Amino acid sequence: MLIHCTAYQRGKKLADISTADIAAYLERPECFVWVALREATPDEMTHMQTIFGLHELAVEDANHGHQRPKIEEYDDELFAVMHLVEEKETSDNAEPKPASRGKEHGLHVSEMHVFVGPKYVVSIQNGFRQDLHSVRTRCEREPKSLANGTGYVFYSLLDVVVDSYFPLIEKLEAGIERTEERIFIHGGLNTRNGLRHLYRQKRRSTVLKHAVTPLMEAAGRLHSGRVPEVCEKSRHYFRDVYDHLARINGELDGMRDAVTTAIQVNFSLITIEQTDVCKKLAAWAGVFAIATALAGIWGMNFTHMPELQWTYGYPAALGFIAAAAATLYWRFRKARWL
Repeated sequence: MLIHCTAYQRGKKLADISTADIAAYLERPECFVWVALREATPDEMTHMQTIFGLHELAVEDANHGHQRPKIEEYDDELFAVMHLVEEKETSDNAEPKPASRGKEHGLHVSEMHVFVGPKYVVSIQNGFRQDLHSVRTRCEREPKSLANGTGYVFYSLLDVVVDSYFPLIEKLEAGIERTEERIFIHGGLNTRNGLRHLYRQKRRSTVLKHAVTPLMEAAGRLHSGRVPEVCEKSRHYFRDVYDHLARINGELDGMRDAVTTAIQVNFSLITIEQTDVCKKLAAWAGVFAIATALAGIWGMNFTHMPELQWTYGYPAALGFIAAAAATLYWRFRKARWL
């Protein structure tokens, strides 16, 4: 579905045009066209390929979807895949779209495909709930930067995707801090739901890691070394995006380590607690074992047992059993088993 098709020249918007007029505007000097699509069909992609001469391998990847985040260069054209990650809406009972993954972790992951050439930008949203109209508004508010050409539009799309990761990172970090507080201050998560919560946080960080790391590696080629021609005038903007991705990647590494440590510490605390319980059970078993052993000896009913004929045998036996039990109890208390 077509969202908008807009022509720009020297950083200023010329008009919203139809796809039939694209060829005429592409012939104008310092003019480029931005086509935004949502859930593009194969027929629409074929139409875009015919108009702009998009590379067939890039078009094939866009049609198939489920791509790893990447930025590929085909002659003077770039093809980018970005993962857009959102919180899952609890009221959303609809079936997930083919490009959506990770909903079982409370995250909605979709894809954006972007074709960038010297005279065109084709952006395709697949399954992303957020409206990216703000990106277009932002570009049109900065005509001086937009005059740098299609590279600035590509940067703006890339930047809004990267910025969308920060609220998720902050929420994940706050959740991990609360979990650590429950573990280290309140004595661990010894319930099944608590352990499931830890693993859910680890999976959420993994989903974000899969979106950020490949994109960071690809974005690094847009500001240093041999920069693609369409990005040359905006390379300092891409350096800023790379810095943000590197920061997010570092935070994710720290959070994944924190979750792994929390899981290990929680298991250790549970093991210690179980050991304490076993010690108490063993100590009480020892206390009652001495009584059971003595009572068993004197309850064998042999004929020749001098204690059975002794006047004070019964109270003496009870006293001995009590003294032995008390001695064991004192020793176990001293050893902190009780």
